[in-house]
Formats: sequence, structure tokens, C-alpha cells
Amino acid sequence: MGRMVRTPLTPEERERGERLGLLLREARGGRSMAEVAAAAGVSAETLRKIETGRAPTPAFFTVAALAGALGLSMDDLVARCALVPV
Repeated sequence: MGRMVRTPLTPEERERGERLGLLLREARGGRSMAEVAAAAGVSAETLRKIETGRAPTPAFFTVAALAGALGLSMDDLVARCALVPV
């Protein structure tokens, strides 16, 4: 599979990705990655990458699907993952 060339992530994007991953891990609780990924219609590998911050800028649709599967509102996710003012 060909890889798209991406511009390097800014520290802010990386930090937001880590915050998103942590939030999703917390919301997942005791459910398995496979279970949540299947409910969201994404691969377990995609969920793993997002949770570990290795996919810090996931597609909006992916985040929306995961939020739905985890019972999180997009407003809540955006509010909690938006950059914290310095």
C-alpha cells in the first residue's frame, strides 16, 4: 500500500493526538479494542494507532464513529481535545 507523504506534525497536533487517544482509552474502559473498533466500523489497528497517538490527526468521520460507539458527544471530544490555551 502506498504511503502518503505528510508534513511533520506540529507539537500541538501531537499533543492533541495524545489527548484524543487518552480520552478514547478512558471511554473504552473494559471493552476490547476489537469490540469498540467493530462497533465504530473501523479496524482495530486504526483504533490502536489513534489510542497510542501514532495517528494524531485521524479523519473526522473516524473520530465521529468512535465517539458514537463509545457514547461520547463530538462536542465533548472537541472541547476536551482542543488545544488548551497557554
